[in-house]
Amino acid sequence: MNKILAAWEWNGPVSEPTAYGEGHINQTYAVTEQTTQKRYILQKINTDTFKDPDGLMENICGVTDFLREKAKQRGADPERATLHVVLTKAGKPYYKAADGGCWRVYDFVENTVCLQQVQSAEDFYQSAVAFGNFQRQLADYPANTLHETIPHFHDTPKRFADFQRAVAENRMGRAAQVQREIEFVRAREADYHVMVDLLTAGKLPLRVTHNDTKLNNILFDKTTGEGLCVIDLDTVMPGLAANDFGDSIRFGANHCAEDEPDLSKVNFSMELFEIYTKGFLQAAGEAFTPLEKQTLPWGAKLMTMECGMRFLTDYLEGDHYFHINYETQNLNRARTQFKLTSGMEENWDAMQKVIEKYC
Repeated sequence: MNKILAAWEWNGPVSEPTAYGEGHINQTYAVTEQTTQKRYILQKINTDTFKDPDGLMENICGVTDFLREKAKQRGADPERATLHVVLTKAGKPYYKAADGGCWRVYDFVENTVCLQQVQSAEDFYQSAVAFGNFQRQLADYPANTLHETIPHFHDTPKRFADFQRAVAENRMGRAAQVQREIEFVRAREADYHVMVDLLTAGKLPLRVTHNDTKLNNILFDKTTGEGLCVIDLDTVMPGLAANDFGDSIRFGANHCAEDEPDLSKVNFSMELFEIYTKGFLQAAGEAFTPLEKQTLPWGAKLMTMECGMRFLTDYLEGDHYFHINYETQNLNRARTQFKLTSGMEENWDAMQKVIEKYC
């Protein structure tokens, strides 16, 4: 670890790295300069998931530099408006250790809190504003210059093809017991092409998208509760604005755990859907085309279905991708997503009216 830390220029000695946060992909630590008491985030990049660290860091540096300039232009504090990558002594955005491990350092954004769950409607609203601002500020960033850090990440037709293959192979012999869930996925096959077909036809613009817009990927001001800074930028890629909107709805517009076994407790909340839509469109609406706004409900439905599909695929393949704490956890996760999807279908017209209300 000392050799790794020596790759950066510090103002005197630094503390031993201590584990920090609740992320599951990268290894994250906090380090402190003992003289200045300035804190930093040290991360080991998971190169099993992100196989191109050069492209990954090029994306992050490009987007964060752009956001810092935007913050300066509007008179905001750039140190709190976005993450800042600390370059190594060699002027590189990450350091490759002798064992092949790739490490990076960010400035620590002080006086902030990261929420793991929606604790109030205001939290959800503030997250919508933060992700909406992220979209608006990056509206003129050339999305096509970004690398795909995880190829086909939100390619719903491909996810369906992967699912179909998992059903056919039935490695774990589990398919027979989940026929109802399999049919639920197959019955919606036509839906999976809606957004990609619009993109291919040039009817929807390619955007800079975060692709993991959960509440815990925002830093909130500890004093005001304002959503300040979008974090966990590894999945920033070219994509569709509706996908970012939809992933937030999938995660937050309900009152249940992701693996809730009692489906009677799983309900899509129109109240939370409207709260998020209001904040998101108030922050980003001017940057979107009319068709982008109209397709936001599709983003919610498809991100929820896609996630459920991935959980069920992993269950059929032996739970090798998503970490589980018990045998049927991925199945419970899939069923929860499918129940939420059904709730969206039942409220489809109401969802459209909410979009129109804030357009």
